[in-house]
Amino acid sequence: MVRKEILGPIRVPFLALTPACVLLGLGTAVRTAGSVSTFHVVLALVGAISAHISVNAFNEYFDFKSGLDARTERTPFSGGSGVLPKNPEMARTALTVAMIALTFTGLLGIYFSFVRGITLLPLGVLGLFIIVAYTPWLTRHPVLCLIAPGLGFGPLMVMGTHFVLTGQYSWVAFFVSMVPFFLVSDLLLLNQFPDTEADQSVGRRHILIVLGRPHGSLIYSLFLVLAYLTILAGVYWEYLPKASLLGLATLVIAIPVSLGTMRYAENTPKLVPYLGLNVLINLATLVLVAVGLFVG
Repeated sequence: MVRKEILGPIRVPFLALTPACVLLGLGTAVRTAGSVSTFHVVLALVGAISAHISVNAFNEYFDFKSGLDARTERTPFSGGSGVLPKNPEMARTALTVAMIALTFTGLLGIYFSFVRGITLLPLGVLGLFIIVAYTPWLTRHPVLCLIAPGLGFGPLMVMGTHFVLTGQYSWVAFFVSMVPFFLVSDLLLLNQFPDTEADQSVGRRHILIVLGRPHGSLIYSLFLVLAYLTILAGVYWEYLPKASLLGLATLVIAIPVSLGTMRYAENTPKLVPYLGLNVLINLATLVLVAVGLFVG
């Protein structure tokens, strides 16, 4: 029971997104460098997961302390784990987990800066800032709240993985990183739909609060389109292999999800299944693009 309570703020089921993003960075590194260090691949994955754990635990802690958890109607894909409202004494544990994971991520960043070069530092510093600032500050700025998740899991994680494995940046990694930039931004955007009123009550000010759910659903659809256009553009300009077009296969899910989001923007119970499909779009698209990088 204690173990389950500790794992709650970490949000273990949501960590699956991190290996998918790291896999993209590994794919671009292998494609451009030919071979990479297995040890560094493992360290990159561990560091990325540690960063994800940190931002999850910080989010759980700050949402509990602000009173948001008490006002949120929880769904399987939004509203947090629910552990801290049931176990208030675990708040300090959640904060400790967040700080330990953040410190570990920072130490790995320092290691790779020595091994691969200090040009990694801008990505690392920005990543650490997003982890700490996302819930208490970035969620109060509509545009920053919209793009911060995609920035963290896209350019920062994918290009960061590429850099620690190759020691350099590349346009290939940049193009690939823009796919999770749009998809993960969409993931968090859609997950905010059920919590809009609760978020507003504690001072948050994201896109849905400023523009409303119907307009938010249009932005969601736009970001989906941009994710798939990024794949097409990358192939057209020969930054990505043609096999990366495998990522377009998830359009069969994305189109009905987009239409459903616009139709049920104001109806949370009917919107919840689309939240689940949105997770599938993220994971499947990223993995399929990565497969294309390896086989293309």
